Amino acid sequence: MIELKVRKFGNSLGVVLPKEVVNHLRTGDGQRLFLTEASDGRYLITPYDPLFGEKMAKVEDICNRYRNTLRALAK
Repeated sequence: MIELKVRKFGNSLGVVLPKEVVNHLRTGDGQRLFLTEASDGRYLITPYDPLFGEKMAKVEDICNRYRNTLRALAK
């Protein structure tokens, strides 16, 4: 278990992630992290966008519906 302390940064509150957590998440300065609430009430922090799957499904739908148009535009 890793204990984090909430600190004040200007007008905001934040936590500092230890180096081992940053390495485990494969993230760094300026990278985005996502905090999501799990169905059991816990929070999960991840470098992966939880909405990415939904976005890709929309892209696939558009590609399938407009396949011929996209093929013509590619020429």
